[in-house]
Amino acid sequence: MNSTSAPGNNRSYFWVCVSMCVGVMGTALASPLYPLYQEAWNLAPSQIAQLYTAYMIAALATLLFLGRLTDRHGFLPVLRGGVILVTVGITISALAWDAASFTFSRILIGLASGLIVTSSSLGLGQLRKGGNSQRVAATISLTLAFGFGLGPVVGGLIAQWTPYPLVSAYVPSIVLGLLAVYALFRQDIKPAPQLAPDASGWRSWLPALSLPAPPLTRPYLIGSLAAFSAFGMFSLYASLAPSFMDRMVPWHGPAVSGLSIGIILFLSAAFQFVARPWVTKRVVIWGLLGLLLANVLLMLNTLTTSPLLFASSVLTTAFGHGLCNLGGISIVNKVAPPHQRSSLLSTYLMTAYLGSILPVLGMGWLADHIGLSNALLVFCTCIAVLTGCLAFAALRTPVIAAPEG
Repeated sequence: MNSTSAPGNNRSYFWVCVSMCVGVMGTALASPLYPLYQEAWNLAPSQIAQLYTAYMIAALATLLFLGRLTDRHGFLPVLRGGVILVTVGITISALAWDAASFTFSRILIGLASGLIVTSSSLGLGQLRKGGNSQRVAATISLTLAFGFGLGPVVGGLIAQWTPYPLVSAYVPSIVLGLLAVYALFRQDIKPAPQLAPDASGWRSWLPALSLPAPPLTRPYLIGSLAAFSAFGMFSLYASLAPSFMDRMVPWHGPAVSGLSIGIILFLSAAFQFVARPWVTKRVVIWGLLGLLLANVLLMLNTLTTSPLLFASSVLTTAFGHGLCNLGGISIVNKVAPPHQRSSLLSTYLMTAYLGSILPVLGMGWLADHIGLSNALLVFCTCIAVLTGCLAFAALRTPVIAAPEG
């Protein structure tokens, strides 16, 4: 009986998927709760931005510096450790008494998120070795999208209608995390052969960053900056949008902002699935134009406070977010030779994660000085100009001739 049909492997495959979903569920769970924290602890917009980016910085550090843990110790021990760490982080979030303790919990969750995504992705590939690799890739993509989207939806709905929302919103993730930890320790998976220790010592932990050969540098930079824009736009909704949504729509509360964030992620995954057969150049151009339109609609909505415009901006954000991410990673696959794939992927991910950090920090700082609405207009103008210029550059860039793989 092969690995793709063995009952034990199927059971392990299921629990690795569940652990991946539960692990990333806690990452965006706090997003609809930020206005409640802002009121409870009297926080400025810049402090809300710092709370959000603490998670992103920790996740980026894990991806860059701890990505080799799975190669050295196997995916299952790293996944177990990641799920334990994220459950501890979520528990501390529920018990947080001030901004410093909450920031510490977000750092733990960010570190755990990077470990979980890396180890579970490699683990699913190992458990289905010799099987359908495209099905495994689709499983990973959909599981991540579902988990990331489920967190803010569940957290927002619970916080809207239960007492002690800054505690009760985290209870489902804590319970599911404990269940996942228990299930993972019951799995008996034969470890894959591990790499020999690197003689270079601590230098082997440093990230390898690079750019492709000059003819392919331009499309690679366009794809990386498209991901930067997509991550920046989503981070706006995940961090500061709950604070300004009460001025844009007649419905208020954590449930509304949580559903908005979840819808962006769910629709982003759906748009990626639909656009998979498209030519990469078309995907990138339409994704950038989608983000451009989303920012224009959000600026108009800031001035008119129209629920229809807000819904349209959410829809176009999901469209642009999905296609820019799909196009960006497709470009990396096309331009990266085997010996440079790891370093080019690290550079791409670093650029994308910086998009989740720098624009939001800048907007938070501006909001303290010129007000949230004016800061939003500046943010949207900058992202609109960036995506418009990138779309024009992509239109004038020849189709990549390098084969994928």
